[in-house]
Amino acid sequence: MTPAPDAAPLDETAVIARDLIRFDTTNYGEGKSNGETDAAEYVEAHLARLGLTPQLFDSEPGRTSVVARVEGRDRTKSALVVHGHLDVVPADPKNWSVDPFGGEIKDGMLWGRGAVDMKNMDAMIITALGDILGSGGQPQRDLVVAFFADEEDGGRRGSHHLVDTQPQLFEGATEAISEVGGYSIDLDGQRAYLMQTGEKSLIWIKLIARGRAAHGSHIVRENAITRLAEAVVKVGRLDWPITLTNTTTQLLGELARILNVDPQRIGPDELVLKTGTASRFILATLRTTSNPTLLNAGYKHNVIPDTAEALIDIRTLAGEEDAVLAQVQELIGPDIEIQIMHRDIGLEVDFSGPLIDSIVSTLGKHDPGAPVLPYLLSGGTDNKALSKLGIKGYGFAPLRLPAEMDFPGMFHGVDERVPLDALVFGRNVLADLLLEY
Repeated sequence: MTPAPDAAPLDETAVIARDLIRFDTTNYGEGKSNGETDAAEYVEAHLARLGLTPQLFDSEPGRTSVVARVEGRDRTKSALVVHGHLDVVPADPKNWSVDPFGGEIKDGMLWGRGAVDMKNMDAMIITALGDILGSGGQPQRDLVVAFFADEEDGGRRGSHHLVDTQPQLFEGATEAISEVGGYSIDLDGQRAYLMQTGEKSLIWIKLIARGRAAHGSHIVRENAITRLAEAVVKVGRLDWPITLTNTTTQLLGELARILNVDPQRIGPDELVLKTGTASRFILATLRTTSNPTLLNAGYKHNVIPDTAEALIDIRTLAGEEDAVLAQVQELIGPDIEIQIMHRDIGLEVDFSGPLIDSIVSTLGKHDPGAPVLPYLLSGGTDNKALSKLGIKGYGFAPLRLPAEMDFPGMFHGVDERVPLDALVFGRNVLADLLLEY
């Protein structure tokens, strides 16, 4: 009798990813977090067993990052940073079909918060290194392996902290790989891989409306909640214009070629929608986005408050930050205060060079005939922090996925999960890349 797939022995990558999921490293934002220390110490132990000398760094109590250097065969080559993050966004168990921190295996997949964002890649890094070092090998060049805290709150207590206070850790590094790229998409039956060569800027703002406190039964024209609501609607419903960058222009051209459509007769939005579930990520890279994410006002049903606040998540294309902020202020008017909570830069690098060539070649060995396409990430990663040291960051966490899987929907979504065989694929691709590049 053949055992059920979920009863088969787990690949070590799935075991490590499962263990990491079971550490509840929820990051609630604005400094509130369950902390990453337990997960960091788990990673530290694995790296130490590989013969490395990992270091732990706390930006604050409980906010722990791990960094280790792996010596390469050719130390004249520049170092490569290979990094992930240990924190995750909150998950409400009431909305999930499984315990979000249970690390459950079912239906050939690993389920749990962090399964794709990004404890899967953390595990792939560890096992890929184990494959190289365990066989007595060495990577081609020095690797700086990092597992950061606080990425889900902009990296202020993780990657930015280390770049600002411990820049020597990244000495000699010129490039980096991490999330979110290297995963497969389905283009009308043709599998292709998206390689992340850029990411949008991040501006987190708070809108503050002020008015006059009063009894809830009074006529109050200066109602702070009403003023705030009007501003939130304006910002949330603003349809920003399409603006193409070098990356999105190149991607659209490749999509048109593969899908055999005329890009002159079909608009960018319509073309991107033909990518299916991948359009969740790609559509948002064609324009600025401004999404309200939190409202806060009042304290009693019959009291009109004098202040109301809203959080807005704005993602712009690189270089458009100031112009977008000015447009938002003009839109909502002078009576609404804008407070910048966190701001970080956008990135874009060329889809060319030795690292890109090596990635394309390595993916080609593991999935022959599948094209690799550049794309811009609508979110942000710890590559933003590393860019302050002149390090070019790419998204490459390789996964070969089922055509029907809504992979973008897994990020910060309910019932986050990743196929077990995709973890093995990623481990093998990553090991080959790190050994030869």
